[in-house]
Amino acid sequence: MNRLEATRIVVEVARDAPIVASLGHPAYDLFAAGDRPQNFYTWGSMGLASSIGLGIALARPDLRAFVLDGDGSLLMNLGSLATIGLLRPDNLVVVVMDNEEYATTGGQQTPTAHGADLAAAATAMGISAVTQARTANDLRAALAASRLIVAKVAESGPTGRPATDCVFLKQRFMAAIGNPEAATEGR
Repeated sequence: MNRLEATRIVVEVARDAPIVASLGHPAYDLFAAGDRPQNFYTWGSMGLASSIGLGIALARPDLRAFVLDGDGSLLMNLGSLATIGLLRPDNLVVVVMDNEEYATTGGQQTPTAHGADLAAAATAMGISAVTQARTANDLRAALAASRLIVAKVAESGPTGRPATDCVFLKQRFMAAIGNPEAATEGR
C-alpha cells in the first residue's frame, strides 16, 4: 500500500470527522485524497500534528479526531505519545505513515529504516490498541479498533498541494467542526 492509498482509506473511514495532517507529504496526500473543510493542514509545525489532534479530541469529545502523521514528524515529538497515553482520549486515532524516510526534505532515512519501532514506543507510553498495518485490509481493520496505527507505506509520488494561507485554513476548519470564528482583517 502506498501513502496516498492509505490516506484515501483514512478519509473514507473518517467521513465528516476532522483530520489533522502533518506538514509535507501527509498534507499533500490528504489534499489529493479530497480537500474538505474538516481537513486541517499544518504548515511550519513539524512534529505537532499529534499534539494538535489531541487538543481537538480533548476539546471536542463529541467528535472522532484523526491525525495523519509521518514517521519523521512523530519522531520529532515522541513526547506527544506520552501525553496521549496518559490522557487516553477514546475519540483520537493517530495514523503514522511510516515510509522510513524524510520524504519532504529529500528522502533521507529515518530511524525506523534502522529498526526504531514506533508501535513499541506508543505501547510503552501507555497507548492502548496500537497496530501496525501493511495492507489496505489491515488499515481498514485497524481504523475500526485502534488508537495508534503505524501504516508501513511505500512512496506514492507527487500529489496536490493545499492552500498555504494558514488563517484561511484555520477559520475554515473551525467552522467545519462547529466553532466558527469571525474573519480577520488584513494587516
